[in-house]
Parts: sequence; C-alpha cells; structure tokens
Amino acid sequence: MPLVSYVTIPADYSDQRIDNFLFKINKNIPKSHIYRAIRKGEVRVNKRRVRSDSRVQGGDIVRIPPFVQAVEEKIVLKPSQHWLALLKNAVIYEDDGLLVVNKPSGLSVHGDHGYYGVIEVMKALYPQYPDLELAHRLDKETSGCLLMAKKRSMLKYLHEAFRAGKVKKTYYALTLGAWKKSELSVSAPLSRSKKTGPECQVTVDKVFGKPSQTRFVVAEQFVNATAVFAYPKTGRTHQIRVHARHVGHPLAGDTRYGSTAFNELLRQKGLGRLFLHALTLSFFLPDNQRIKLYAPLPSDLTAVLTGGLSIE
Repeated sequence: MPLVSYVTIPADYSDQRIDNFLFKINKNIPKSHIYRAIRKGEVRVNKRRVRSDSRVQGGDIVRIPPFVQAVEEKIVLKPSQHWLALLKNAVIYEDDGLLVVNKPSGLSVHGDHGYYGVIEVMKALYPQYPDLELAHRLDKETSGCLLMAKKRSMLKYLHEAFRAGKVKKTYYALTLGAWKKSELSVSAPLSRSKKTGPECQVTVDKVFGKPSQTRFVVAEQFVNATAVFAYPKTGRTHQIRVHARHVGHPLAGDTRYGSTAFNELLRQKGLGRLFLHALTLSFFLPDNQRIKLYAPLPSDLTAVLTGGLSIE
C-alpha cells in the first residue's frame, strides 16, 4: 500500500504555489484530487495545514498523501521521430538557462488530450533538464521564436519580463489589401470567449475587452496584399490576427478570422497555413546582457513571397 511521502522544496522553487508544485510532481493525478487532499489537510507544509494558494519556500518539507485512487494514467503519445528530428534541428539558441527554437507551424506548444506538443518533444530531447518549461506561447499554426527556460529561476525571471513588457517581439505576416497610414496603429480592446472547437474566439469588445495595442509597419507591397511587421505592445490571445482583421486586413491563411476568398487564392499559390511568423525576440538577461533572437522565415512562407505573388 502506498505510503505518505515527504519532499523538501528545492531552492529554485521558492515562492511557488503549493497546488502548482503538486501538479508538477503528480502529473497523472487529476487536479480535483489534489485540491481535495489540500482541503482535507492531508497535504502539509512543515507539519502545518495549507491552502491551495499558499506559497512554499526552499527547504520547506511537504507531506504528500498517498494518491491511491483508481486513476487511469494519461495516455501521452511519445513524440514521433519526425518531430524529434525537426525540433532538434530547429534550435536557434541555447545557454545555461535558455533554450529557443524556431517553432514549426502545425504543432501546439503544449500537449493535450493524448497529444504531445513542442514542450513534450523538447523534454524528450533534453531529459537532463527536468524543469524545462515554456516561457510564453505561440498559436499552433504560428511559427517562429519560442522561448523556454531550463531552470525555474530563469522561468520566473522571464515571466516577469513578459508581464512588464520588457520582451520586445516582432512578427511577420501577409495580409489582405493595402494599408493606410491611419490603420497602422491599432488600439482595440479584446475579449476572449469560451472555446469554440479547439481554440477560443477573440473579439473586439469596447465594453468588456482588455486594452490591446499593436503597431504595424509595411514591409512589402504586393497587388492587393501587403507583408507587414507586427509589434504587439500587449500580449492578448490572437491579438495580431484580430487587430489586423479589425482594420480590414485579415491575415493570409487565417481560417478563424480571415477572408475565405483571400485564403483560397493564397492556397492556390501554395500557402497551406496561417502566414504569421514570430521573427524576433529581444530582452535583457539577468546579468544585464541584451539578447536578440532571430528565427528565419520558413521555406513554405518564403516560397509564397518569391513565387511571383500577385493577387487580383
């Protein structure tokens, strides 16, 4: 019969919520079971009862009850050789605390419902870093710079940098039509609804929406299409896609917020995905060293641009 176990909190996990710590070390246990154990006082820190939002510190001793419920293990498929090889070759930067890949389109950043994502593939490639975690997210169909932290201390630092707006991001996108100067700065509040299918729906909502800002800069003009650089000042879900559509210039290949006719024209020219790429990330490391990461535009996107793009 399973016994009570005791875990000493590593220094790197200081100030983490107890529920999040338990989720991490009990990945096959439903969260509802963990919350129930906390409420019943079966989880204790330094022999004291805690709440789910209590924070632990390095050196704390956590009592963990035996989770003996008949819980079916989550079925998580092992990453295929295709994705393992692709992401191994997609690493564009690595140091003691960071790992950055040029994320391919078509793979979610996080696995769910039996499927693996970028982070699961990278953990399989880097088993020596058990604390490897995503520092931010990209949509499944978006490619480009994806930042991961090897250590919890670096993850906390990066999360704070993102929250404070200290991480500068540049995206590259192909959009419908020609932009007017007045349309290049978009300040439209966004509201996120419940999921409709695999993704949530985001709309411009002047009453309940959260403040959102994106600056666009024209990169190249085509016939009835424009390649733009997008600089999001806030980090709302689907922000660039919704802001571009809001001013009449939906992104090419966007099946959720885009133009069906525009998408079909681009499909005929070889575009089989959303034309949105996280081109650069720039920020300062804890030692005050500035770092700028660049993810080259994938060949499937460059092929569309260099294939004599003219959209009537």
